[in-house]
Amino acid sequence: MITLEAIYVLMGLLTGGIALVNARDDSNPRRWRNTLFWGVYALLFFVGSYISSLASGVLVIVMVATAAAGLGQGTRESVTTSQRAASAQRYGNRLFVPVLVVPFATFLGSLLLKDLTLNGHPLVDPKQVTQIALGVATVLGLLTGFIMLRPPAAAPIVEARRLMDSVGWAAVLPQSLAALGAVFAAAGVGKVVSTLATTYLPLGSPVAAVAAYAIGMALFTMIMGNAFAAFPVMTAGIGLPLVVQQYGGDVVIVTAIGMLSGFCGTLMTPMAANFNIVPAALLELHDRYGVIKAQVPTALILLAANIVLLSLFAFPR
Repeated sequence: MITLEAIYVLMGLLTGGIALVNARDDSNPRRWRNTLFWGVYALLFFVGSYISSLASGVLVIVMVATAAAGLGQGTRESVTTSQRAASAQRYGNRLFVPVLVVPFATFLGSLLLKDLTLNGHPLVDPKQVTQIALGVATVLGLLTGFIMLRPPAAAPIVEARRLMDSVGWAAVLPQSLAALGAVFAAAGVGKVVSTLATTYLPLGSPVAAVAAYAIGMALFTMIMGNAFAAFPVMTAGIGLPLVVQQYGGDVVIVTAIGMLSGFCGTLMTPMAANFNIVPAALLELHDRYGVIKAQVPTALILLAANIVLLSLFAFPR
């Protein structure tokens, strides 16, 4: 049966390849730091499921110490800027085909893989169908790009190195922060948030509780970098005990708009690296935080709208 271990192996191959390219790039004055950082990350993908939590923690600390010392960026690329421009002019909007393969193949895989069996057993882990479908879809997207564009064999890993070095240690944030959210929830941080909110905030009305929940979701998401990580903490601390149980809010509406409020926080934080820092690197923007600055007004308007909608429709009339 195919499990998430197969995806971990793919990620290990990717980050291991990035480490290898860094090791061979003498244009980067800090290449050995980059090699160590991405090499340890690759090792965690390969053996993280088989070593102790203590050993994994030590490897993570090595990554943190390496990133704190400072990572660098090489100047070598698989193609020149003029070649990239010529390719873009030649293929036009067809360049989006390999990218679009990923979501479409993920959708189809999510529907079809769950029903496939081998000798009476599921071919894919039923609990991880979507994640595995995404991994398969990404490989299909890569193959589609190879067939269409016929780049040098090393181009994908060289360009992956260029992108990951541009993003730096922030590329690890989504995975790390999602895990941290689960740790916070298990540690009872939600109860602490609830105690602090009821003690120090004027929550004597449904509107006040709604505002605290929505704004808290946005702020905690900005800290965590991930609305899914903030959701269990803020919902357990304010959403359920105050908005739902104390004031009778509809749990479906409350949780849905709570998540939307968290997404407003996602738009305003560099911690959400995959949404805000990676696009800036992909687009080669001069301002690393240009995406965030453009999104802040929209995020604040949406957050205010969420508070209004939640106040109007979450409570029985």
